[in-house]
Amino acid sequence: MTVMVALLRGVNVGPSTRVPMAELRRVVAACGYGEVRTYVNSGNVVLTSDDPDQDAVAARLRDACAGAFPVRPDVVVRTRDELHAVVAANPFLDRDEDPTHHHVVFLPGRDRAALPDLDIASFHPEDLAAGEREVYLYLPHGMGRSALAARLAALKGPRGTARNWRTVTTLAAMADAVV
Repeated sequence: MTVMVALLRGVNVGPSTRVPMAELRRVVAACGYGEVRTYVNSGNVVLTSDDPDQDAVAARLRDACAGAFPVRPDVVVRTRDELHAVVAANPFLDRDEDPTHHHVVFLPGRDRAALPDLDIASFHPEDLAAGEREVYLYLPHGMGRSALAARLAALKGPRGTARNWRTVTTLAAMADAVV
């Protein structure tokens, strides 16, 4: 069994994207996944799978959600070990310990993260750095007031899903709790 974390993009951000977490847990379990747990109301699922293929798990969850809910969310999947590697690689934790200032954009697929061609210095004190398949953001004034986050959202390219640092570390702990 592989412990995985599935991150659904764009659920519960408006009335047309409602996905009740109890119903999401039922849908994920009906796909054959075990130890299904959700965290907060934004599409974070910890699960176990006999199939270690993250892309197959993401596709199956995407299709199941499309059949059960009024939204077909993009789904990004990471294994427990990959999530711990994301936590360990955050280059901005030396700046401050406030989890609301740190965010990770999880990118779909297997390609290494590439940084957009931006003048990052012009967004100071905000910053970003590429991880393996993630982009780390340091946003000391929060995501909602971030000029950098707004600029990134407007760019073309792979659509990822962002999580704040508290969510990332809580999901890693939840994945560790799965036996």
